[in-house]
Amino acid sequence: MAKTSGIGWNLLSIDDSGGVARDIRNDITNFQFSTPRGVQDVTGVDKSAKEALLLLADLSVTLSVVYNPAANRAHSVFRTVPSTSVARTTAIGLGVTPTLESITSEVLYTDYQLTRAADGSLTASVPGVLADGAVPAWVTS
Repeated sequence: MAKTSGIGWNLLSIDDSGGVARDIRNDITNFQFSTPRGVQDVTGVDKSAKEALLLLADLSVTLSVVYNPAANRAHSVFRTVPSTSVARTTAIGLGVTPTLESITSEVLYTDYQLTRAADGSLTASVPGVLADGAVPAWVTS
């Protein structure tokens, strides 16, 4: 696959609290996600440089969302974050089929932070963390 931009992403869906995948790409203005690994320093006193072991894998995501109260859109997906404790399948895909690179994980969204700015805009920030202990992995479809 050649180099590409982030324009025209092919996949970004998140389950609502009932477990139904919702395509809410149109309501998300930007997002960040990371897949860090823990690191344990195991440097002995006999070394002049660090030694390390990789530990557990993780995933975190933060979505920037435009408020949209229409059925099956962003607000209907995230309004239950404060009142439910369910993991939500989150799928993010880069590129286009047949070389779509995607990562899918179970995510616990931990907050639904609505902001009404001075200019009148109504947006939300929605952070999430890995829920189920499954290692996040990229796949090509």
